[in-house]
Amino acid sequence: MADEAAIEARDLRYSVDNRVILDDLQLAVPRGRSVAITGPSGSGKTTLLMCIAGIIEVDAGTIRINGSELTTMKPRARAAVRLRDIGIVYQFGELLPELTLLENIALPVLLAGGRRREAYDRARALLADLGLEALTEAATATLSGGERQRVAVARALVSQPAVVLADEPTGSLDQAGADAVSDLLFDLPKKYGCALVVVTHNSEVAARADHIVALRSASGSLAVAP
Repeated sequence: MADEAAIEARDLRYSVDNRVILDDLQLAVPRGRSVAITGPSGSGKTTLLMCIAGIIEVDAGTIRINGSELTTMKPRARAAVRLRDIGIVYQFGELLPELTLLENIALPVLLAGGRRREAYDRARALLADLGLEALTEAATATLSGGERQRVAVARALVSQPAVVLADEPTGSLDQAGADAVSDLLFDLPKKYGCALVVVTHNSEVAARADHIVALRSASGSLAVAP
């Protein structure tokens, strides 16, 4: 599994103010597969996601994303890998209200230096591919919570990443919105060939993943369920 992994984390350790959050943590996720990370508050779920994304620097261990070792890179190089190979969906979508919907989706490609026309073409194609064409002309500020999250999924995909990370993507949604976003997310690995990692407190959302990884405590110990 590790040889083919889009995400490979080995021997991770991370602490804050002498409190160990993650310790000797191992995780590998190949393209085309999904993993849900569960566990109690404070167990390090979001911290692990941010480590995988290269946003947080670990104290020890290695993280490889699509073959690139983040842990040996300087911040600017990690940011470049994040723009190229990682799509992130946050709990509240984090769309920019001052931008149009298409501008929000195209933004990662533009930040990576891509051409404007290519970025917008990809954004429109994703809206069509994900069944969101009806939102194309909508003002960003008028979107419902579920619509914002589905647009955030499109934005995460626009760079054609090897890895998609989602942090409590249904946490602020009602049941109908949570179901729609979950359907969209867990279809991504097979449809786009990416690796998907979803942090969630919701057992119904977690059950949709190929594997469930329970982060049991702040020691970073993992239990994997098929």
